Amino acid sequence: MTVLPSALDTAAPEYAANREAMLGKLAELDAEHAKAVAGGGEKYTARHRERGKLLARERIELLVDPDTPFLELSPLAAWGSDYPVGASLVTGIGVIEGVECLITANDPTVRGGASNPWTMKKALRAHEIAFANRLPVVSLVESGGADLPSQKEIFIPGGALFKDLTRLSAAGIPTVAVVFGNSTAGGAYVPGMSDHVVMIKERSKVFLGGPPLVKMATGEESDDESLGGADMHARTSGLADYYAVDEPDALRQARRVVARLNHRRAQPDPGIADPPKYDGEELLGIVPGDLRTPFDPREVVARVVDGSDFDEFKPLYGSSLATGWAAVHGYPVGILANTQGVLFSEESQKAAQFIQLANQRDIPLVFLHNTTGYMVGREYEQGGIIKHGAMMINAVSNSRVPHLSVLMGASYGAGHYGMCGRAYDPRFLFAWPSAKAAVMGPQQLAGVLSIVARASAAAKGQPYDDEADSSLRAMVEQQIESESLPHFLSGRLYDDGVIDPRDTRTVLGLCLSAVHNAPVEGARGGFGVFRM
Repeated sequence: MTVLPSALDTAAPEYAANREAMLGKLAELDAEHAKAVAGGGEKYTARHRERGKLLARERIELLVDPDTPFLELSPLAAWGSDYPVGASLVTGIGVIEGVECLITANDPTVRGGASNPWTMKKALRAHEIAFANRLPVVSLVESGGADLPSQKEIFIPGGALFKDLTRLSAAGIPTVAVVFGNSTAGGAYVPGMSDHVVMIKERSKVFLGGPPLVKMATGEESDDESLGGADMHARTSGLADYYAVDEPDALRQARRVVARLNHRRAQPDPGIADPPKYDGEELLGIVPGDLRTPFDPREVVARVVDGSDFDEFKPLYGSSLATGWAAVHGYPVGILANTQGVLFSEESQKAAQFIQLANQRDIPLVFLHNTTGYMVGREYEQGGIIKHGAMMINAVSNSRVPHLSVLMGASYGAGHYGMCGRAYDPRFLFAWPSAKAAVMGPQQLAGVLSIVARASAAAKGQPYDDEADSSLRAMVEQQIESESLPHFLSGRLYDDGVIDPRDTRTVLGLCLSAVHNAPVEGARGGFGVFRM
């Protein structure tokens, strides 16, 4: 075994400072996650419970197998917007009767579970994950449909939600809907387009138009139960496949549906793997509070991979990028991790070759981000940094093995792309609370704007206002800093969640397990033209 050595000094003041800074960020993260868990707040939670109903996360807890993890996705969706954190929807991956499933659950304590623009984006991302990894989808439905004041942002793109359900089914990926309350208007198509539907006596209400709309449209008098109740759909319309007496019974029946799916993984679980040789708790003190200070990502790798065993590829070449082979919870992976922040031509060529090798061997890739981007300057431009950076981006773009990305530190500029940022469709992308992503660092961006403004004034023969320049730089730095933070980016679904560094191995293991529900096959050629 090639066990990584560790030079991490947990008694050093730098380590203590890093750890303290990370714990502070985690406390802030916990406070934001608590907002999502709180849903619509005490008033609406109490009202929901008075009706004898379970909360969204309680429904999920009864649905999944006891003592199995639930990997929640996009919990900070809508953060920083006019809508509640969490976007009135819970999504994630859980195990039901031994089957890994993508689970979505409307939160009816937030405006009756109505869908706002961020709800739609979160649901679409969940369906994307289900499709790529061939995960059965279980929808726990209780929603009055679209949040009408924001319909202009929902109606047109929102049709993709129903399209997704039909395409999942057509691809042989099972879809199950459990209706706990209202499933109205467009929401009626969620059970309507699912393979299996469970409804609850005197609870489920599924109709394209409720009694008031029917009265306005046709003049017909009707009531909820005869128009769209569970009894009617079980006995008359045939929309309900299973008829439950209460919520626990509905969840029990949903578990039985999943047990009978005959859904098979493409690759079996590899079984128990050796844990890392080093304590995962130490991950808290590795990343400096100031991301301009470099750190060795091998210290992270040593606390994440099985047995801390890492076979490094080209260790003496392109030393600003560590590449190598390892396993996480028994699943083989190739790892690319930034060591010094900047990517040069050597690192770019090394990465392209490594990605090709992973595709030949059908091995998933894990990208650990801490990069300021590709190197600039006359020497590097003349040395071909553009074509070499393009080579790396080409390889990432056309690689077909699953990619998993973790933003640990900076992820700036085209380096974010080369390290498989969101636009490059990683199967999963998570961030540490220490992460930042933007075109460039706040100081650099503000400085560039200042230089351009100064040059423009000189070209016009005008005096330059240094005081105004100082104020502008401070304002720009503050703006870019706030827009680079993980809460902001996660709120816009640019990642699948902000995680505690100590959970990195577990999260990667859960993702790799989900990934292997589908065949893992690399590209055989087809990388386009590599400019040499």
